[in-house]
Amino acid sequence: MKTQLSIANLAGTDTELLAVLAVDTQSATGSAAKPQPVLLTSDEAVISAAANVLASGEFKAGANETLLLHSPADLAAKRLLLVGLGKQAKVTVHSVRNAAGTAVRFAKPRGIREMTFALPEAEALPLPACARAAAEGASVGDFDPDTYRSDRKDLSIQSLTVLVGTRPPVAEIEETAEFDPFAEPAPVPPTPEPIDDAPIRAAFAEGVILGESQNFARSLVNEPGNKLTPTILGQRAAQMAQEVGLSWAVFSTDKLQDLKMGAFLGVAQGSAEPPALIVLRYEPEGIKDGPVLGLVGKGITFDTGGISIKPSDNMEKMKYDMAGGAAMLGAMRAIALLKPRVRVIGIVCAAENMPDGKAQKPGDVQTAMSGKTIEIINTDAEGRLVLADGLTYARQLGATHLIDAATLTGACVVALGMVNAGIFANDEDTYERFSKALATSGEKFWRLPLGEEYADMIKSDIGDIKNTGGRWGGAITAAEFLHNFAEDTPWIHLDIAGISWMEENKPYIAKGPSGIAVRSIVEWARTF
Repeated sequence: MKTQLSIANLAGTDTELLAVLAVDTQSATGSAAKPQPVLLTSDEAVISAAANVLASGEFKAGANETLLLHSPADLAAKRLLLVGLGKQAKVTVHSVRNAAGTAVRFAKPRGIREMTFALPEAEALPLPACARAAAEGASVGDFDPDTYRSDRKDLSIQSLTVLVGTRPPVAEIEETAEFDPFAEPAPVPPTPEPIDDAPIRAAFAEGVILGESQNFARSLVNEPGNKLTPTILGQRAAQMAQEVGLSWAVFSTDKLQDLKMGAFLGVAQGSAEPPALIVLRYEPEGIKDGPVLGLVGKGITFDTGGISIKPSDNMEKMKYDMAGGAAMLGAMRAIALLKPRVRVIGIVCAAENMPDGKAQKPGDVQTAMSGKTIEIINTDAEGRLVLADGLTYARQLGATHLIDAATLTGACVVALGMVNAGIFANDEDTYERFSKALATSGEKFWRLPLGEEYADMIKSDIGDIKNTGGRWGGAITAAEFLHNFAEDTPWIHLDIAGISWMEENKPYIAKGPSGIAVRSIVEWARTF
């Protein structure tokens, strides 16, 4: 999708579809409250074109509600699309992100390939933040997962313009034959202040990078296991790294053996496909000291559960068990292009978890890279094993701050549903940085606790720790397992199992991979 930002008059914009935002200004609640939709534009021609339908009550400006007008009067646009943001008091920049995705997804199946999205005029919605959010939302909305359909039709939007509206030029006053010195002077419309477009354009460019990076992660998660083995994931990561200027290396079994990554190798040993240890580096010019961020992702390209095999229902979705690794690759892509002044190492531990005759068994003991011994209670608790060695390796490479992401536990989904992802942290400053990042990214995470009582639940009788603490508090004991390998390094763990895959179509995003955590990880990195 070709995207651009333009500053122009809405009414005079010649486009296949002009999308304009609206809010419901009715503050009362209850069945008697009647919605009062208002367009977020000062363009009188646009307001006039939508006046009748707004007065009719047909359009209520609910969140992501849409209404299409054909051949709107006095507009150059062929169609006018109204997109609701919901109640005015609850509207945020994140509402604009979803509305942009909604507008794109509305246009796609209708054969519209070129469109314009008008940014809202509202003091509470700063234009730079809205421009960034609109670029992100539009990119996310343009993605569809039907990659392998033989009858696939490309419904992508080919050209999107994000528009900052201006007032139309003031018509010249016609000279009259007679001059009346006692006549009241004609009112002169106030001259609008010139728009400082530099911060808007910069924010828009950031939004394009972030949206495309999120879609890059989604494209990886969408791939079936036979099309994205650990080796192929390594190739895709290397190709991306070359395109954006990251240094990279992809290792396999021999390197894992040299590093004594027994936990990682234990997961990989049941598959005919070799594992891949993907290492990406971002090193900004002139930065030789200060923090080094370690981004570690779980890259299980297919998870059967191993010997502790999963039920067959929905096992096909286990192709997305590498969503944490994909999020780290998407984040590294965006970091390379946005160029924050901090060094970053990205590590993805990729493997298949299969029930071969050589697979590890419940009761086995594996020795991790750190030297800790792990009793394998359940081979389906494999993500924490590969992350254990990934976190240790990141520390060995010099990471001073760690963040990992993984579709780690069903327990986190039970606790938080498919609304929030879980977050754990062993350091308050590092957590506060991530919390600050969420205000910009708009993604939903909820902090869950750590503690010695939970750590006690994974102590092993035969080794140092066991890889599951049982049913109760499963997301927390999994985090405590990883805490053993982060040790005292400032660390954040993201359990994204519940929202890495959209179970149904939303107005603003297609069913399938969500790309969750890419934007938040990037913003966290930028706080350094």
